Amino acid sequence: MKYLLLLVFLLSYAAIQAQTEAPLENVVITYTKKKTQVHPSETPQLQVNVSTKDVPKFKARGFVRYSDFGARGDGKTDDIDAIAATHAFANQHNLLVKADQGATYYIGGKERTTIIQTNTDFGTAAFIIDDTTVKNHQAAVFMVSSRLQASKLEGVTSLKRNQEKINVSLPTNSLITVSNSNVRRYIRFGLNQNNGSPQTDIFVVDKNGKVDMAAPIIWDFDQITEITALPIDEKKLTISGGRFSTIANQAESKYTYYHRNLTIKRSNVVVDGLEHRVTGEGEHGAPYNGFINVNNCAYVTVQNCILTGHKTYNTIGAAGKPVSMGTYDLIVNRALNVSFVNCSQTNDIKDSKYWGIFGSNYSKNLLYDQCTLSRFDAHMGVANATIRNSTLGHMGINAIGSGVLTVENCTIYGRNLVNLRSDYGSTWQGEFVIRNCVFVPASGSPVSASLIGGANSGQHDFGYTCYMPERISIENLKIDDSNHPANYQGPAIFANFNPEKTDDSYREQFPLVKTREVMLINVTTTSGKPLRVSDNAFLFKDVKVLNN
Repeated sequence: MKYLLLLVFLLSYAAIQAQTEAPLENVVITYTKKKTQVHPSETPQLQVNVSTKDVPKFKARGFVRYSDFGARGDGKTDDIDAIAATHAFANQHNLLVKADQGATYYIGGKERTTIIQTNTDFGTAAFIIDDTTVKNHQAAVFMVSSRLQASKLEGVTSLKRNQEKINVSLPTNSLITVSNSNVRRYIRFGLNQNNGSPQTDIFVVDKNGKVDMAAPIIWDFDQITEITALPIDEKKLTISGGRFSTIANQAESKYTYYHRNLTIKRSNVVVDGLEHRVTGEGEHGAPYNGFINVNNCAYVTVQNCILTGHKTYNTIGAAGKPVSMGTYDLIVNRALNVSFVNCSQTNDIKDSKYWGIFGSNYSKNLLYDQCTLSRFDAHMGVANATIRNSTLGHMGINAIGSGVLTVENCTIYGRNLVNLRSDYGSTWQGEFVIRNCVFVPASGSPVSASLIGGANSGQHDFGYTCYMPERISIENLKIDDSNHPANYQGPAIFANFNPEKTDDSYREQFPLVKTREVMLINVTTTSGKPLRVSDNAFLFKDVKVLNN
């Protein structure tokens, strides 16, 4: 019986060994009597041996540590291979990963992405990510991925805006991503002008194809060139702790975005208590695409985290003129129901030397709650966003998209209460609801304030009809305009969106659909000056302003 059990044990590990190499991990694990050891390699494939004596010990303990796979944690030795190996083993055996308390893990520029598929406790350990010499700046350091595989959907050839059901049968709730490469949207205007992007949408359906109408389909798709379904993980994955420090790259200042980050590509994830700082920023450097980068997933919460704004560098934009480069510590792309709760940043949110910390594209139902951050940004079309109990810094709230933008119990230090981004047509197809807020224009600098910022000449085709919010409701707003310029006439509801249109002789080739109604309840100014409609009253002559 003793030898039979041993034979079964060895055969089981032979079976595991035959399946060791995961496409994302690129880690091959063997199981022998030899000691547990990672074979350092500069090649993409990592070779790891795990002692057959250690396996039952690790499984009985319920977790593995980086030191189990040879990590030194001395802040000098490059530990990325040991870290990647630890997670690869944990992924195979569904074990928790714990960093060693008090350790400092150095991660150099080697191309090695660690795949996380199980709960991870970084604890109080420190991680130094050295970007001064990086082999592949597009490779993430950590990637949270699903074991579930996306699949192409057959038979779905068109979709309609707000369609409630698609004709599919799926094994579980799934995230649907759809595109039509024959239609271009978000044709950008200005210094970073471009030819737009393929029409894209993302939404959730249940196994019977019923669409979650909290995040509806926002485009008509007369054609579909690609549509995929990614099953949504039902079990929550938690990543906690960790004190991360990036030694900033010294690359040329151009749009070669660094992805040396924690990328989340799995649904139903919580990141709790992580800290990220940046050191070594010099006179030049390439921008960053978010230290926490959430994409192609749903139901992600980032809470109790401390982030850092990156220094702003300039380059030459697509229009051939100097432009400031966006560089981020938080990014959300093609994701639904993403929340940031009780998050803050290490540097002053009103310091304009640092770019606004957050950007997003093609996402729905974004939330800030109890956050103190320099910016909220809906870049290429966000549907529905809520900002509450928060403080926004020098870059304030920037948005284009649709649905409802709700801002409540907040203090905003941007140039506008909400800025509708002019590079995408200053469009928001929906409404704004603003309650119980304080607005300090331009962080208290002497400016002539306007609540809703934006610009649109009506001469550029953005790939869609541009709408200002149909209805804007503002209740209990205090405007601190005590430090105002000479000849100040009081704050305006709307900025001058088109200074050239001052009478009916101006013709818009691509007309901007103006706001229909503004409801004002208890809006006060520190200066005592009354609220005006706009410097360009003609442009907004048809807007109904209701004071209650």
